[in-house]
Amino acid sequence: MSSKDWLEKDFYAVLGVPKSASSDEIKKAYRKLARELHPDHNPGNAAAEDRFKAVSEAYDVLSDERKRKEYDEMRALFGSGAFRRGARGGFDPSDLFGGFGGGNAGAGDRRFGGAGFSDLFSTIFSGGGAQTRTRGPARGRDVETEVVLNFEDAIRGVTLPLSIRAPGVCDTCHGSGAKPGTQPRACPVCMGSGLVTRNQGSFSFSEPCRECQGVGTIVDEKCPECRGSGGVTKTRTINVRFPAGVADGQRIRLAGRGEPGERGGPAGDLYVLVRVRRDDLFGRSGDDLTLTVPITISEAVLGIDLRVPTMDGAVTLRVPPGTPSGRTLRARGKGVSRRDGATGDLLVTVEIVVPTELSDKAKDALATLATEMAPAPREQLEARVRRYG
Repeated sequence: MSSKDWLEKDFYAVLGVPKSASSDEIKKAYRKLARELHPDHNPGNAAAEDRFKAVSEAYDVLSDERKRKEYDEMRALFGSGAFRRGARGGFDPSDLFGGFGGGNAGAGDRRFGGAGFSDLFSTIFSGGGAQTRTRGPARGRDVETEVVLNFEDAIRGVTLPLSIRAPGVCDTCHGSGAKPGTQPRACPVCMGSGLVTRNQGSFSFSEPCRECQGVGTIVDEKCPECRGSGGVTKTRTINVRFPAGVADGQRIRLAGRGEPGERGGPAGDLYVLVRVRRDDLFGRSGDDLTLTVPITISEAVLGIDLRVPTMDGAVTLRVPPGTPSGRTLRARGKGVSRRDGATGDLLVTVEIVVPTELSDKAKDALATLATEMAPAPREQLEARVRRYG
């Protein structure tokens, strides 16, 4: 069994003992489990046989002082659960440290000179050998800003200049960090790779070079403007294209427009959070636009051809006779344009407005109408009233 296989398993949990358990406690726990799980006592029980093998494997490591020390050191260094199997059952170094940190893995962890956790362990275990990849300057961090759009601009799409005060490439050294007329030199410790290899027991692993902080180069004469970092905080103006139909709360990603990398490293991304102002008339529901239109009692009873606005003109909708308040009419294709070329609809909800002031003539007309109309269907309500009356 190889050392890398140890790290995929919690041998203390297998034996049911704490990490601080003594040798006698480990032996006692093993003997108890071995008696319970021995194949002679569990004939034909495949699960018990597998557990017996796991217990024997755990005891083989934890009962040996040298193996246990090496096992504890590596689990403390990399954390339990840091190792996983690859998709084809093999060891996958790219998965190491995948559960740490969160956020933007590409930006690296500033506590390690800009190195991401995947950079800290770039060794492939193969009989104690190691392969190391070159790091180079760290990627810049992502930048996020917010913009408020008018409702109509969000529906139609718009290009706007956006001023951002954030780290940018130094104009004096163009990101190299070196004084004009000079150049950074390769780090003599890591030979420009940005990584150095350390041995830990029978393992080898790589970490960022302390001499150059993992960049791979050293600046002898620093730029007077950025003091060797290659970046300065400044105001930049960027033209941002907001596509038609962009929604409130949506984020627009501009690749490579974020914070520049240290000393010429790749830039991070810029994320623009969109906020959309409310419109006086229109609302939005997904890809559909919504509109509420008031109508009179007579228009609801008799019907009417209703002229309503859209985002690109006007349409006529037929309100049929006897339309109740709250009914929604649909103008197809008059909503928000989708990315696939399709378009949502305009949903028009009619709302009957009851007048609060009427002329005597109007009142008389309504009184006459009331005598000619059948009463509203309230039989169920009246039956319940009579029950409790």
